[in-house]
Amino acid sequence: MPLQDPSAASEPPPALQRLCPHLSPDEAVAGAPSGFLYARLLEDGGGADLRWLFRVAGEPAVAAWLAQHGGRALSRRSRAYWEIVLGVSAPAPSEAAHELWPLA
Repeated sequence: MPLQDPSAASEPPPALQRLCPHLSPDEAVAGAPSGFLYARLLEDGGGADLRWLFRVAGEPAVAAWLAQHGGRALSRRSRAYWEIVLGVSAPAPSEAAHELWPLA
């Protein structure tokens, strides 16, 4: 379904504030999303949040981020899910990660 208002394409969803309360809407749309934003949305984002991320960043950029940083930034469960969805492998977390965070 095409967007009714093209300017709304980059406007972050209101629910994004619950995951990133320190992030202003202007910061969210100024350029590409940050690595922190990728991690928060891929780990805990809802449907609207994820649609916004993929619309703003694009699937290739999200897949590239997962392949480079997903091993450190996502839980085992989220990492496995996004590896299947995006068709890329994330690096395995370090051994120390399991000691610090059992879900790594």
